[in-house]
Amino acid sequence: MMLKILVFSMLCGVSACAILPGGPPVPTTPATPVFFQPFSAALDPAALSTIASAAQAANEEPGARVTVVGAADNTGTPAANKYLSLTRAQVVADTLVSDGVDRARIHVRGIGETGAPNDMAQSSRRALISIGG
Repeated sequence: MMLKILVFSMLCGVSACAILPGGPPVPTTPATPVFFQPFSAALDPAALSTIASAAQAANEEPGARVTVVGAADNTGTPAANKYLSLTRAQVVADTLVSDGVDRARIHVRGIGETGAPNDMAQSSRRALISIGG
């Protein structure tokens, strides 16, 4: 399993980097958030634009891993929130593929309401796209 430790710009001179076993630090872009409406995994025009920009950045780093982590607020059951968060991440990943990112580079995860910054805030209803590492 790949060891990934995020450190700040003092080490890499960028916002963050990943340290992989047996190699130098690999720059990691700051996570790009894609926001959703409550109980939804539908993408609006702003989300599509955000994903298109992330896809362009990913395509400029063809060897970099792309990670999409979906989250949900706490308004549903934990099981429903886990499913919704994974669905959100998968919808974002599918859109990245439509925008030219190789599916083999994309790793998808849903965290449900775990780790959501605020219980019912929009910031909890999101998917985060990270490139690098």
